[in-house]
Amino acid sequence: MRGKDRCVFPLGKSLLPSHHDRPASAHPRHAPPAPTPRRPVAPEDAEATSAMMTPAVSQWLASWPLPFTVAMARERIATARATAESRQALSLAVTARDTGELLGWIMLHRTREDPRKAALGYWLGEAHHRRGYLREAANALLPVAVAWRDVDRIEASAQPENASSFAVMRACGLTFRREAVIHAPARNRQELVHVYVVARDALTPPSGTARK
Repeated sequence: MRGKDRCVFPLGKSLLPSHHDRPASAHPRHAPPAPTPRRPVAPEDAEATSAMMTPAVSQWLASWPLPFTVAMARERIATARATAESRQALSLAVTARDTGELLGWIMLHRTREDPRKAALGYWLGEAHHRRGYLREAANALLPVAVAWRDVDRIEASAQPENASSFAVMRACGLTFRREAVIHAPARNRQELVHVYVVARDALTPPSGTARK
């Protein structure tokens, strides 16, 4: 995408359709509340972000150390919003549809070594694990984000023991590509990860979303 064909999502606006925008037939009568990445992370998310960054969550994340204080969360959010404005990254709040409660984060950023490639990351608070929330959130986000960021492929990685993360990746169409060793600043050590990849052409953007 170039010039006027580029999709623009200003901070503070919903990046994805609200469930209120769907036709009535799209709402299962007894469906439980489900999350969606509806907005960029915001300063008011700092306290909840800090509280949810527990050992069970941080252990799988390379750059979210413990303790993760409210001040650190505020700084992370400020950086996330700045990089979104510069179109280098996108950090969204995964929220409960009915209440707006923050459940976690989902992130996409251009890699330094290849601006045509984006890295996907995500996490949820412990109370929200194993409910399929991230699969829904990531599947909704990726086609929009790929078109917006104008990248050719998306990569995600996780430690070999993180079966839940690989399930999310596979549900989004990512497939195993290679093993790699990365530096995890959260623990100040090198760690083995498995890298999964999906090409842009394998993702279908929503109707009306510009593509290159």
